[in-house]
Amino acid sequence: MIEIERKFLVNSDAFKTEAYTSYTIKQGFLNSNKARTVRVRLKDDKGYLTVKGKSTANGLSRFEWEKEISQSDVEALLPLCEPGIIDKTRYEVKSKDHIFEVDEFYGDNEGLVIAEVELRSESENFEKPNWLGKEVTGDIKYYNSQLSKKPYKKW
Repeated sequence: MIEIERKFLVNSDAFKTEAYTSYTIKQGFLNSNKARTVRVRLKDDKGYLTVKGKSTANGLSRFEWEKEISQSDVEALLPLCEPGIIDKTRYEVKSKDHIFEVDEFYGDNEGLVIAEVELRSESENFEKPNWLGKEVTGDIKYYNSQLSKKPYKKW
């Protein structure tokens, strides 16, 4: 249950024509402590409860546990979340052996587009699509839990 991922800014909308699927996400944080975050997420009409541990020093790895819950459970828990609900569309783009998840944010984070790729090891190589920009792995201001507190529009 260790998640290994790298995170990048996106420098164009070209990923949208390469996406094989997309869906809306609404999520809130019940706890956004640096040592652990607990979030509830509605992904279209499916609900999830996720617990993430503290990231390693390089920001590449951290514990992640996720459980599917009902849409009504998410709707009941969202009002209990810390201020700053995240709204975004996620696009999934296949690039060789990897899938990039590209998040286009709305509301107070509008204008921010971030791509993540999950890896099997911290040293795994992958091909970077031409729309991939600056790497921001380990920069906590790009974590959704931080974007809910200090949105992109307020930077």
